[in-house]
Amino acid sequence: MPESSLPLSRRALLRHFALGGLAFGATACGPGWRSSRAPLPSSTLQLWTLDLAPKFNAYLREVIASWEGRRPAGKPMDVRWTDVPWSSVERKLLASVYARTAPDLVNLNPLFATGLASKGGLLDLQTVLPPGASRAYLPGVWASGRLDGQQFAIPWYLTTRLTMANQRLLRQAGVHAPPQTWREVPAYAEAIRRHTGRYALFVTVVPEDSGELLESLVQMGVRLFDERRQAGFLSPEGRRAFAFWTDLYRQGLLPKEVVSQGYRRAIELYQAGDLAQVASGPDFLRNLQTNAPGVAAVTAPHPPTRGPSGHTNVAVMNLVVPASGDKPEAAVDLALFLTNADNQLRFAEAARVLPSSTAALARLARSLRAQKPEAPAERLVLEARLLAIQSLATARVLVPPTPGLKRLQTILYSHLQRAMLGQTSSERALEEAAREWNRYAAARWPLR
Repeated sequence: MPESSLPLSRRALLRHFALGGLAFGATACGPGWRSSRAPLPSSTLQLWTLDLAPKFNAYLREVIASWEGRRPAGKPMDVRWTDVPWSSVERKLLASVYARTAPDLVNLNPLFATGLASKGGLLDLQTVLPPGASRAYLPGVWASGRLDGQQFAIPWYLTTRLTMANQRLLRQAGVHAPPQTWREVPAYAEAIRRHTGRYALFVTVVPEDSGELLESLVQMGVRLFDERRQAGFLSPEGRRAFAFWTDLYRQGLLPKEVVSQGYRRAIELYQAGDLAQVASGPDFLRNLQTNAPGVAAVTAPHPPTRGPSGHTNVAVMNLVVPASGDKPEAAVDLALFLTNADNQLRFAEAARVLPSSTAALARLARSLRAQKPEAPAERLVLEARLLAIQSLATARVLVPPTPGLKRLQTILYSHLQRAMLGQTSSERALEEAAREWNRYAAARWPLR
C-alpha cells in the first residue's frame, strides 16, 4: 500500500528507515527474542534468520563458530544469532529500527526486502562485495536481488514447484502427462472433467493467497509494469490471459472454490482424489504418503507448466544488510560465508531445499544421483528432487519482488474474480484493473 495510507506508526518507521534518521546499532537479543536499548560491543554482529530454530540450531551454531574462528587477526567478531518467526519479522524489524537496535544481517523474504530497499533502507551491496562475487550464484537468482541498478540482497536457499499428477485420473482421461504449456491446459482440463468428473487443476484467485496465477500471467507473456510503473498488463497478452482464466472458470473447468478458497483447498482436493494435479515441491510427496497413501501410490512428479518463453518459477530467500549499519563489511562477509558452496550444500541436504550456489547445486545433484533407495516411496521423492534441480535450468523469479506487488495482486485477482463470476467481461475487468492500478501508482510514484 502507499506510504500515505499506512498506519501512522508504521509509516513513521518506514520514513526513519528510508532517511537513516535512526542509527542502526547492535542489540542484546538472545534466543526467543529479547529486546534491549543497551548497545552491544562493537565486536558483536547481529544475525537474524527466519523460522530456522530449533531444527537448525546445531548447523547454524557450527557455521557461525567457523566464521568467527576465521576472522583476521586483530578483527575478532562475535555473532549474536536470533531466530524470528516468519509471521512477526516485519513488525519486529521495524520496531528494532525505531528502538535503534536493528540487526546487522537479516534473512528476509524478497517482497519485504524489496519494500525496504525501495525506501533506501538496505545497503547497496555493490559498495562492499568483492569482485566477481555474483559468479558463484545462479545468474537469474542473483539478478532477483537487484532494484533500480542496486544489489540489495545475497541469495541463500531456493524452492521450486513441480506438477504432481494423479496418474490414475490421467489414464482415465486418456492423457499421458500433464500439459507442458498453458496453451495445452484447456483441452486437458476438458478431458479430465469429461472422462473422470474431477477437475484438472486448482489455481486460486483469492487476493491474499498464492501468487501462482500472477506467475502464470507472466509466463503467458504479460508485462506487469511499464517503465513508469503504470499498468503494463493492459495489452493484447493481458487480454488473452484474462480471457483464458475467465473462460476456464465459466466453462466449469475449474473448481468453483478458486474464487473463495486458497491453495490449501487445492491440497485437500488432491489428497481426496478429486484433482488431477497440484503444484508443489518434492517434500509434498512425503506428506501425501502419510495423509493419503492411496493417492500417493498413483502420484508422479512432472516438470512445471511453462509459457512460450520456457521459464518456470523459483522462490528465493535472501540475506540483506540494513543501510545504516556500522559493520557492512563484516555483515557481507558473513553472508557470503553462509552462502558459500560448502555451507549451502550442508543446509540444502538438511533442510531439503535447493542451493543458490552453482557449485553446491551441482554437488547436490551428483549426491542425489548416487543414492539408490530401495523403498518405492523414497525413490519417488528422489526423482522429484532431481527433477526440481533440473527445472532450475530454466527457472527465474517470474514476478520479481517489486514495491506495491501485493496491491497489484489484489487488484488483478479482485477484478478477475468479477469476470469469472459473470459480473463483467474479461475485457472490462482488465481495463478496470488497469485504471485502479494506475491511480495507485500515480499516487505512490508521482512523476517529477
